[in-house]
Amino acid sequence: MNPPQKGYARARRMRRWADRKGGNDATPDGFDRSNAFTLASLVDAWFRRLEERAYSLRTVEARKWALRTFLRWAEERDLRRPQEITRPILESYQRGLFQYRKENGQPLSVTTQRGYLGAIQNFFAWLCRDNLLTANPAADLELPRKPNKILPHALSLEDVRLILTAPDIADPLGIRDRAILELFYATGIRRAECARIDVDDLDLQRGLLTVRKGKGNKDRVVPVGERALHWARLYLEQTRPLLQTPHSERALFLSGYGERLAIGYLGNWVRKVMAAALGRPGSCHQLRHSCATHMLENGADIRYIQQMLGHARLDTTQIYTDVAIVQLREVHARTHPHARLQASGDSRPAPPAASH
Repeated sequence: MNPPQKGYARARRMRRWADRKGGNDATPDGFDRSNAFTLASLVDAWFRRLEERAYSLRTVEARKWALRTFLRWAEERDLRRPQEITRPILESYQRGLFQYRKENGQPLSVTTQRGYLGAIQNFFAWLCRDNLLTANPAADLELPRKPNKILPHALSLEDVRLILTAPDIADPLGIRDRAILELFYATGIRRAECARIDVDDLDLQRGLLTVRKGKGNKDRVVPVGERALHWARLYLEQTRPLLQTPHSERALFLSGYGERLAIGYLGNWVRKVMAAALGRPGSCHQLRHSCATHMLENGADIRYIQQMLGHARLDTTQIYTDVAIVQLREVHARTHPHARLQASGDSRPAPPAASH
């Protein structure tokens, strides 16, 4: 194997720096928790309730992000108790979300705005149910209209090849990256599902992956395929031992620090890989969608694709696979009596209707 270099060497230097600094412990958020009835203390209590009720980690983390964003905004205005929050105040916060611009100048998506506001609605509804608040200021808050779902474009096979071969496999981290991309395309897993994979979830002998706590907290087992298995085995033999530390988790894919890869990191990294390989933006979901579409085009039954993707309802799978219009057009041309001009027995256009 080639000596460690490039990305791996840089990761080693950063790991040594983090060790000298004492690791990557989270800094205190600074919110007011002077008593049990401040907004921040009650938000903490709500998070504990969600965890007790076995909400998925993804749901809890998304709501934590949304509520902490709101807490920061509220405390900047010296709003520290739920009784101080009124509907006009929440509408002001909603306008702020609408007007906010990210570093790249883009606004928050409607989906993100709805997620932030929906978490606030759920939090205040809980306060009222537990008699911690008499009236819900978020009850009648009008959320932005949900955007129409836009079907992603399936990648061509050449696009897939360019993406999968983008990592530099002379670098140990490149082998890890190739294994991740191959697994995304081979199995159609979501990025959160990829981040949660443990070493024991991948059965190299049987060629199966156990996907734990997918949407709805459901587990499923999916086939992996020989190519993805090859790169996963190479990663496990050559790269993971270099990344592992005495304190490493059982996560399959490790960062340069020897920690489980974060969901956000996976999404941003795949987006950058696809932009560099194709010259246009992409996402983990596009690899998932392409996996389903290519299987459908090659004759897979939609019910098997449903099981692969972990969809509870078949109509959800159809949203992902409806773009296989090329195959539908070919079937139409082959089977419909009037699909071709000559098929009707009269290739001449009909005469115009007589005018009266």
